[in-house]
Amino acid sequence: MRARALGLPLTGRTGPLNTITDVPGVAVGYTTLIEGTDVRTGVTAILPRPAGEADVPCAAGWYSLNGNGEMTGTSWLTETGALRLPVLITNTHAIGPVHRGVVDWALRERPRLADQWLLPVVAETWDGYLNDINGPHVRAEHAIAAIDAARPGPVEEGSVGGGTGMNCYAFKGGSGTASRVVSYGEGAYTVGVFVQANFGSRRELTVCGVPVGDRLSADNPMEQTDWRTPPGAGSVIVVVATDAPLLPGQCTALARRVPLGLARTGTTGSHFSGDIFLAFSTANAGALTIGPPEGAPGYEQLRFVPWNRMDAFYAAVAPAVEEAVLNALVAGRTMTGRRGHRSPGLPVTELLDVLS
Repeated sequence: MRARALGLPLTGRTGPLNTITDVPGVAVGYTTLIEGTDVRTGVTAILPRPAGEADVPCAAGWYSLNGNGEMTGTSWLTETGALRLPVLITNTHAIGPVHRGVVDWALRERPRLADQWLLPVVAETWDGYLNDINGPHVRAEHAIAAIDAARPGPVEEGSVGGGTGMNCYAFKGGSGTASRVVSYGEGAYTVGVFVQANFGSRRELTVCGVPVGDRLSADNPMEQTDWRTPPGAGSVIVVVATDAPLLPGQCTALARRVPLGLARTGTTGSHFSGDIFLAFSTANAGALTIGPPEGAPGYEQLRFVPWNRMDAFYAAVAPAVEEAVLNALVAGRTMTGRRGHRSPGLPVTELLDVLS
């Protein structure tokens, strides 16, 4: 079940699947690791373009609401405004092997590209409450498997991929996605978002404008036991995709709107939460070449939405992010992991009673 199926008053026109893969060419893949009592983690891969076009850059930008986290490759994004290769999300201490996995995948699939230089985008959130985060459980081959598994179409949500061991508002969190369709002239474009939700304290939780956290606080082992991490810690990574033709600076502007959607769910942005966001446009394929030059010097052209027409795209980001977070929560199921720590699933029936 997803949030919209509960009858919640969510606004906006969604794409056909209400997922980031409603943006043509975008694919999502997972490697989920659930082993014994202590391993609750994984890897998520988001492909901006089909695997065979992974070397074709997209216009891209990023934004950090709070830097207590990591997203590799952002210096190069700032420099060039261009993103290529799959984007991967995992746990905090698995950045290294996942980064290596992207390099190994590129070496296998695009050896000429690997012969140049690779600065993959790999992001993280912290799953140490449920997962043995210091163990070497995530390996390079798990990143490769997630990329190989990436498909367009329906996207599984909840405790899958990098979101496997994550928590949100002291409930079981994880992976969530949503989309919005933006009318433009005689046509339309899609804005899709993917969230790895691992943030927020219970008291903050707000659903469709109604503060519900204090009414759903009875089963709260993360905040009512001897667990020492401050409430609201964890982090959130959001990836925004669109097929609208945008400049890199306009992609950055979309990424800056992500916190408005997160705030709709109640968070105030804890110091202990790394909140980092990426946005990219799949339009203008081939116009942002960043590799070694070939042939005679020339010029490129970018077709883009004028800045004074961007408001409709900004207005799509916030509700899509809100819905993606709620989808992650609704999909969450109670999970027990490392040291017997338990993360309860969102009590959907109780939530609906509170909202009514």
